[in-house]
Amino acid sequence: MTAPVEKEIIQEADAIKAAASGADAVSSEGGEAVPPTRALGARGGSRGPIRGRSPRGGGRGRAPRERGEFDQVTVDARRVARVMAGGRRFNFSLVVIIGDKKGRVGVGLGKAIDTALAIDKATRDAKRHLITVPRTASGSISHQVFAKYASSTVEIIPSKGRGLVAGSAVRTVLDLAGVTDVVTKIHTRSKNKLTIARATVAALQKLHSA
Repeated sequence: MTAPVEKEIIQEADAIKAAASGADAVSSEGGEAVPPTRALGARGGSRGPIRGRSPRGGGRGRAPRERGEFDQVTVDARRVARVMAGGRRFNFSLVVIIGDKKGRVGVGLGKAIDTALAIDKATRDAKRHLITVPRTASGSISHQVFAKYASSTVEIIPSKGRGLVAGSAVRTVLDLAGVTDVVTKIHTRSKNKLTIARATVAALQKLHSA
């Protein structure tokens, strides 16, 4: 290799080294190298506040739920089975009693594969069978009554100053109807709360105006 060619190669190598050292010097003077700023709208950049969303913690200021017209009590809940061609099908059977404690009361039965749906059906059934109970000024009844439904017989006797002396579903029906100062008797060995509740309602329907 001739001397002029070797000299040119050496000069090119020196120039490359000088350029590299100059770039290192520039980056070392400013500390860490700063990445180029991304253009607006490029992915991966810092995002500003999202439109249409409020900051957390503010709350929505929901109004409290209003109390319903009737009080509601579930007195019996059972799981029942029906034998079908493909096997047994299980449902829930619920007895619901509703009342406003001002003289109106109703008993309903609901069956469904889900408890919430069964309660809804029972509540609607109770509303369809609402009755109005004639009461005295003190909240009692004017005279003694009794009634029978299926195998259950219920007797209701007015008793001044005694309060509500009752048990089982009879107490629930009378309490939701707003009846007090009575003594009750259940003439049955059955513990079926549906028949007891309906016997109580049947007895209340025999009351004359107070």
